[in-house]
Amino acid sequence: MTFPEWTKPGVYGALVGAVAVSILGFTWGGWTTAGSAEEMADSFAAEQVTLAMVPVCLGLSEADAERVEILATLREASGFQQRNAMMETGWATLPGTDAPSRDLADACLAELALGGS
Repeated sequence: MTFPEWTKPGVYGALVGAVAVSILGFTWGGWTTAGSAEEMADSFAAEQVTLAMVPVCLGLSEADAERVEILATLREASGFQQRNAMMETGWATLPGTDAPSRDLADACLAELALGGS
């Protein structure tokens, strides 16, 4: 069986076109693989849980009898030490867990600074 003369360039053109469309789709077109989509979804869910728990953190801080002293300690600390101090207060511990959350501590610190308290 013989193929027409245009078959070979046509097949090469289709292959090159498929590769080019795939590259453009994944880089500029917004295409994702299942694995990267799952990672993005997990990251987004964790961020939303943290944001949803900030009011709980603020409520714990308001209910704490030693709030004034703790806030003074937090104001005196800087950067990394401030987050560690917030984690030691227990305010940044998610309900049902034993260890405090670094992300929740950062978010709670941001809200405490915005509240001016």
